[in-house]
Amino acid sequence: MTDLKQTAFPTPAGRAPAILEIDTLVVGAGQAGVAMSEHLGKQGVPHLVLEKNRIAEAWRTVRWDSLVTNGPVWHDRFPGMEFPDLGPDDFAHKDQVADYFEAYARMIDAPIRTGVEVKKVVRNADRAGFIVETSEGVIQANRVVAATGPFQRPVIPAIAPQDESLLQIHSAKYRNPQQLPEGAVLVVGAGSSGVQIADELNRAGRRVYLSVGAHDRPPRAYRGRDFVWWLGVLGLWDLESVEPGKEHVTIAVSGAHGGRTIDFRELAGQGITLVGLTRSFDNGVASFQDNLAENLARGDENYLSLLDAADAYITRNGLDLPEEPEARKRFAEPACVSDPLLQLNLAEAGVTSIIWATGYATDFSWLQVDAFDDAGKPQHQRGVSSEPGVYFIGLPWLSRRGSTFIWGVWHDARHVADHIAIQRKYSAYRAAADRDTQAIEATPAKTSLTGAR
Repeated sequence: MTDLKQTAFPTPAGRAPAILEIDTLVVGAGQAGVAMSEHLGKQGVPHLVLEKNRIAEAWRTVRWDSLVTNGPVWHDRFPGMEFPDLGPDDFAHKDQVADYFEAYARMIDAPIRTGVEVKKVVRNADRAGFIVETSEGVIQANRVVAATGPFQRPVIPAIAPQDESLLQIHSAKYRNPQQLPEGAVLVVGAGSSGVQIADELNRAGRRVYLSVGAHDRPPRAYRGRDFVWWLGVLGLWDLESVEPGKEHVTIAVSGAHGGRTIDFRELAGQGITLVGLTRSFDNGVASFQDNLAENLARGDENYLSLLDAADAYITRNGLDLPEEPEARKRFAEPACVSDPLLQLNLAEAGVTSIIWATGYATDFSWLQVDAFDDAGKPQHQRGVSSEPGVYFIGLPWLSRRGSTFIWGVWHDARHVADHIAIQRKYSAYRAAADRDTQAIEATPAKTSLTGAR
């Protein structure tokens, strides 16, 4: 791997900047970009990966300090390398994940150049391929792979109060409890990020209010197998189409503290006050929907359905796995569920901070090609976009449910690389045919024997 600032775009004195030409340009060097580089390399495709920060930068600086992977490392890794110094059922710390991808990139000798931002990609007007404007110069690329992933722009909803007395940050900016001012905290969003942050703050002695919306709640493990294994053998990771209405349902799961099942009633028993979906803020008063019990019940249904499917799989396949009746026991209904809080005066409750664990939006403003629908959503089939020569990798449901996970993006990248390699072969054939035609036209015509004098 080399630094683009040192090696690219050599410009002799007094001459216009040189244009670097490359067959395939990959934008982003997180897990998607590294996986893409591996498969392009195996296919012999000349390529370059540009990253505006460092390799796997999001794992280092867009995550809280104590974050670990949501899956054990036997599962959440690429096939070609294991995590060093970790057992297969351990959960890797975020810095270990970043180190892993840096080491993997070195192992495959990925042509990654860091510190270079891609600012604009447009299709050439008079030739094939694309003009790519970067912070270090211009690149001519036959193909472009957007590997910037789904977590590009943190989203804070418009209902956020305009109140300078409150510290309001997205979960992407949260690092640790010491970062926040003294006082209670309202955490909005109860997916993996929100629930883990709320738990950490509660353990640190903070008063925490957790706003819970619709969610799936798988068991961390059941009958001796982690839930990632169950989703695998039950074919749920490989689902190729999302269930209507579940396009954006969050998953409450955690690898923290060695991995444990998230149960919101248990969290309430430990001191967290649960509230329903956050509806609005008005003059310092937060209002919540009266749907907390319903949201928890639907999460329970999801939890129990996976247990039922696992039990049926064990019976069907004659597996000798230990019974676990305690997994079906339910914690007592806490008061905050039976008598839900529908309004909260933030000042009276001592709330000084709001953490918005409300997800992300994609930002492809730099990719100015015809590969998006009217809403700005990428149009693609398994990463092959509607714009010839443009590809996406690392997006949710790119090809299956597991597409955004470490192992899932690796398999998706293989498909995209295969498509690129096939297209290169077709292009090479056309070029050879053109050369043959030119050679025939350049050969002098021979005189016919019958016409000779």
